[in-house]
Amino acid sequence: MTISEPAGTRVAIVFHSGFGHTANQAEAVARGARSMPGTHVDLLQVEEPHDALLATLDQADAIIFGTPTYMGAASAAFKQFSESTSKAWGDDLRWSGKVAAGFTNSQNINGNKENTLLELVVLAAQHGMHWVSLGLYGGWNTTTGSPEDLNRLGAFTGAMAQSHGDAGPDQAPPSSDLATAEHLGRRVAQTAAELKRGRAAAPPAAASPSAEPTADEQTAYVNATTDR
Repeated sequence: MTISEPAGTRVAIVFHSGFGHTANQAEAVARGARSMPGTHVDLLQVEEPHDALLATLDQADAIIFGTPTYMGAASAAFKQFSESTSKAWGDDLRWSGKVAAGFTNSQNINGNKENTLLELVVLAAQHGMHWVSLGLYGGWNTTTGSPEDLNRLGAFTGAMAQSHGDAGPDQAPPSSDLATAEHLGRRVAQTAAELKRGRAAAPPAAASPSAEPTADEQTAYVNATTDR
């Protein structure tokens, strides 16, 4: 039997950016995803028309969430978007089985960005999605390390970036953080493609038994268990 190659992988990057710094990070994620052959990327801002936005996310094989970290958490605009996805969640986990990942940017080196990434993990988990980690060893953590290292901020859950408060989006985030974001996009696209190929090659699942017993099965059970 010949197994046909599945259609190309679709990766959607949905993000909020208050000042343009997180938008730079999102574009770097998109570059990484596009570097994988056969990958189509949709770069979407949370402010886009709701129905069209959700329709694009419905078609994606992978969704990468991005938000700045404000006061130790995701931005209000991103939270509004995440709450709006309850329609997809309530529709029998419509996004279940999709690949997910996340990224965030803040002014401070720490800024409690891990809290934001964990918010994104929970969002993906509630939708039944498969979370993809950054997959990079921490950089800039030895005397021979450098701020130019990939993953200089030592994240593992997702991609982190840091932008100085007096640096505009033409200057920040720094190139190492953008390269880290590219790595995440490439890793997600590769993972989504591998999962899609695996599903195409897998044999059809056997029909699951009915959750409710038939009337005849109920009668047979009663007859077999009644004390006579």
